[in-house]
Amino acid sequence: MVQYWLFKSEPTTFSIDDLVHSPRKTTCWEGVRNYQARNFLKSMNVGDLGFFYHSNTDPPAIVGIVKVVKAAYPDSFAFDSRSRYFDPRSAPDSPRWFLVDVQFVEKFPQALHLDQLRAVKGLEKMELLRKGSRLSIQPVRPDEWQRVLDFAQHNTKHSSVPK
Repeated sequence: MVQYWLFKSEPTTFSIDDLVHSPRKTTCWEGVRNYQARNFLKSMNVGDLGFFYHSNTDPPAIVGIVKVVKAAYPDSFAFDSRSRYFDPRSAPDSPRWFLVDVQFVEKFPQALHLDQLRAVKGLEKMELLRKGSRLSIQPVRPDEWQRVLDFAQHNTKHSSVPK
């Protein structure tokens, strides 16, 4: 069964357009340094779908959809002392951090702004909309996934969004 997720990225660091221009429109989702978010990465399966969310921008918004194309594997950036994601407590034989590979599926013609999402009935308990929620990787319940897709279709008159 497909699981649904939300992947946050600051567009000045890595945007959905950067993903579109990546080889095979695919990238590893590196740099997660929160244990709960890491555990979410480890529970992902190939074929899971996620919303791509631009955070720390004005306005923050869901901008598209990605698909998990490689399940969790050790984050080698944690072993590289030159990387900004280096963690001296992580080692290849005992990795602390993991990543997945995601592939571009679709960019929404119009971004779904956070304030707009707050007004969508049925999303009141969505992790993204919970006060103080800061996780960079979040689960999305199937009914929330569908409500966001329905809102995206209504908002943009776009009908090719995968379900």
